Amino acid sequence: MFGRRRHAEEAAAAPVEDAPVPARESGPWDADETYPERERADLGGLLLPVGPGFEVQLNVAGDQIVGAVVLVEESALQVHAFAAPKRSGIWDEVRAELAREVTAAGGSCEERPGPFGPELAARISQDGALQPVRFVGVDGPRWFLRGVISGRAVADETAAKALEDVLRDIVVVRGDQPMAPKDPIELRLPAEARQAMDQQAGEPDRPDLRPFERGPEISEIR
Repeated sequence: MFGRRRHAEEAAAAPVEDAPVPARESGPWDADETYPERERADLGGLLLPVGPGFEVQLNVAGDQIVGAVVLVEESALQVHAFAAPKRSGIWDEVRAELAREVTAAGGSCEERPGPFGPELAARISQDGALQPVRFVGVDGPRWFLRGVISGRAVADETAAKALEDVLRDIVVVRGDQPMAPKDPIELRLPAEARQAMDQQAGEPDRPDLRPFERGPEISEIR
């Protein structure tokens, strides 16, 4: 009797070890995880997969690069990365906010299951017409990645898979700096693009340079 009680007390007093976090089988990936190697453009906060026929444009807010757009034929994937709490995701909250904003602007939204979990199939007002888009979200360790798919990929499964594969192979570099939830993770031009732009600025008569001869063309959207 006493032996059983003493054994129970010792078990209760033993420190409880955290269970190891299981490795994820697919991305988007965190920079501290093991992820498959492939050609990616180093944008600082994001390592963005690139390939033949890709064009990459950067979203700029003031002097800060806050997002990227991957253009493939008649389809586009816009991605933004944000800080998130350590122990909880924010996609549920962001998804509800997006639905309210789209509806308030005269569009429509419907939640559907997707390859990354719940997503929004929406029609947003653009250039005086309603354009179909997909809002996709992925909660990662201390970050949140939002993707917006538009163009032919909204209805074409083959085109959609090409952009979904890009999103699935993104690596998010959150960093250790303290950030408030929903703060954008700042991006930067790849080293090759910065060098090409510096050279072009110093030689105004020189033709436009394409810093990625075999990869995407980098441009900015302000």
